Amino acid sequence: MGGAMLEGWLKAGLAPSVVIDRHMADLPAPHRVVRSIQDVPADFTPDVIIVAVKPQKANPVLAELAQRYGQATLLSVMAGRTIASLHEVYLQANPKACPVIIRSMPNTPCALGAGMSGLYAPPNATAPQKAHCDALLKAVGETVWVEEEGLIDSVAAISGSGPAYVFLMAELLEKAGVEQGLPADVARKLARGTLYGAGCMLHTLPTDADELRRNVTSPGGTTAEALKIMMAPQAWPATTSAAIAAAVHRAKELAS
Repeated sequence: MGGAMLEGWLKAGLAPSVVIDRHMADLPAPHRVVRSIQDVPADFTPDVIIVAVKPQKANPVLAELAQRYGQATLLSVMAGRTIASLHEVYLQANPKACPVIIRSMPNTPCALGAGMSGLYAPPNATAPQKAHCDALLKAVGETVWVEEEGLIDSVAAISGSGPAYVFLMAELLEKAGVEQGLPADVARKLARGTLYGAGCMLHTLPTDADELRRNVTSPGGTTAEALKIMMAPQAWPATTSAAIAAAVHRAKELAS
């Protein structure tokens, strides 16, 4: 996720930054890549520190950040890691640390400037801190803010994981097209082009999704016949709800 965000920020002309990544090659000036927190230039004072690491491996990183940047604004891109849990790690490493931690959940289309990010800010976050984080994520897509921290888990399940659901749909449409006799390259182009076009309509038109669906569905036609199977009570309606609930549950497990 961090790589996708960085790619989008570089395309958008992000202000000078320091990226900590032991595996990344150099970036074009004025950006700098270092291999560890200890290698960050002493004169670098970050406006916002973005932490985009695996939640289970974050504690050593957070402890190092706390010792060096205990008062900085932290933008967390980690599913399941609550603000309270991040504060606890900070204070264990630096009892004087007092960071403002804002949580975010972007998605991989950020790499193309088409991301969808949800954010939550605690009561102690100032308007400028919120605006700075919002601007960072607006540079790579759109943003929404939620009023309760727990809703970030729901954001993660819908939009954070959402691209995977769309990619699965593309896979299944391609596979079904081949099963119905289409050449693989034709099925691939049809599936991807259809998802792109439908996505553009959803993004551009004010029409509700259910109305757009009905507009395509002629009574007794081919679309209606397919939707009869897809919309059966135990088909997509049930499995989609169950899948989202499972993703939310997993996010809460990561927090425990």
